[in-house]
Amino acid sequence: MPRPRLILASASPRRAEILRDAGFTFKTLAAAIDETPHPGESPSAHVKRLAVSKALAAAARVKTSAIVIGADTVVVVGGKILGKPKSRADSRRMLRLLSGRSHRVLTGLAVLRIAAGDASRPRRAHLQAAVEATRVWFAPLTNREIADYVATGEPADKAGAYAIQGRAGKFVTRIEGDYFNVVGLPLARLNRMLA
Repeated sequence: MPRPRLILASASPRRAEILRDAGFTFKTLAAAIDETPHPGESPSAHVKRLAVSKALAAAARVKTSAIVIGADTVVVVGGKILGKPKSRADSRRMLRLLSGRSHRVLTGLAVLRIAAGDASRPRRAHLQAAVEATRVWFAPLTNREIADYVATGEPADKAGAYAIQGRAGKFVTRIEGDYFNVVGLPLARLNRMLA
């Protein structure tokens, strides 16, 4: 019996690059879902729900056996969720919040194994979900550093308005946990879930 194909339910080029660099063969199938937090929802519950929703949305479009990976990443500072900035002004606001302090990066991760059904047996699925947390410390940032960084355009589609693997790496003084989680896909946790 052939191995089920691996599907990444994400349009993120960073997640795809992490998987490719780790030697995985996969297809991408972006899943558009509403990412608005529910009232009273904790950041951990929020990212886990979104990861599961993305995996389920992509799986609904797959007719063969597959393993579908869903992920969602947020930055949490002072109990507040920082998703992707809505504007340059929002990017500057987020970076001011991160300046000179620590924050947590949370990634919800879902692995959905689906077995294609046929006339004699229905389609089956098995879902695993987890949340990976990494603590990140930022150096104090000047208004000029923030303005110059925002002007590069890099913060535009990044949770918390920064990319640790990009130009913002020079702001990070320390991390505690999985570096790849900060980029958007906790590779070691994913590998354990796929094993």
